Amino acid sequence: MNLYSITNNKVKSVSTKPFKLEKEIQSLVENNLEELFNLQLVKSELSVKNFRVDTLGYDKDNKSFVIIEYKRDKNFSVIDQGYTYMSLMLNNKSDFILEYNESCGGTLKRDDIDWTQSKVIFISPQYTDYQKHSINFKDVPFELWEIKKYENNVIGLIQHKTTSEESISSISDDKSNVVNIVSREVKVYNEDDHIKNKNLSDNIKELYYSLRERITNIGDVQVIPRLNYIGFKRKTNFVDIGFQKNNLWLWINLKKGEIDDPKGISRDVSEIGCYGNGDYEVKVYPETDLDYVMFLINQSYKKQG
Repeated sequence: MNLYSITNNKVKSVSTKPFKLEKEIQSLVENNLEELFNLQLVKSELSVKNFRVDTLGYDKDNKSFVIIEYKRDKNFSVIDQGYTYMSLMLNNKSDFILEYNESCGGTLKRDDIDWTQSKVIFISPQYTDYQKHSINFKDVPFELWEIKKYENNVIGLIQHKTTSEESISSISDDKSNVVNIVSREVKVYNEDDHIKNKNLSDNIKELYYSLRERITNIGDVQVIPRLNYIGFKRKTNFVDIGFQKNNLWLWINLKKGEIDDPKGISRDVSEIGCYGNGDYEVKVYPETDLDYVMFLINQSYKKQG
């Protein structure tokens, strides 16, 4: 990733400034964890059994724990370390819950956590092609983020995303293998889990794709499939879409009283809850006015900016 400054319509490359220590990266991320990853900081340098976790975060949206590891050098195995940390978490669930309750003043119980959404985030200034290729499976519960520091106190953060449709479980038939053990409990969802594995009518599939195109064309939008919905994220999810046979459910991430809905098609679910994020639910059919639906969604998109 190259950055340039502009002066009098002329561009000049912005020089990188290497991180001196892993701790420098860790301190920067932990002090800005909510802004960078929308996570709550639980504990720095958490010791569990004979292992040390650099950073433990909590994803309030997905009710799951996230382990973050920082690497300044390139000589480490993403797969080996990733599955070691995932196994550590899944085999010591009570330790992670206890740490959250003690550090954050919470009252979480084991069943409050969606362990299927557990993941590990690696953050490093650089990855080798081998490391990036090693996680190129559709269901690996790891994320690789590359961080760069530039002059003038600018940083860049970019995720290396998978393009494969292959499952990592297919590389081994050994059910006792740590990869298969973790894969049985942790699920990395994709859009097909909602589109192809449900008894949806063709009209609803077409409606989803039409709405998806409109939403992703708003601006910088990430599509985040989850267990019960497909989320659309700016800084955080601004709208989530759930599926039924003959309609779509939209959950718009605005607090009660924040939405401008003159037609009154949204329902206040602040007192009863919902699968997605926000206090407003909208039921969408093929005949629904999508221009008006986008008017509501845009309000949340702007709010999350």
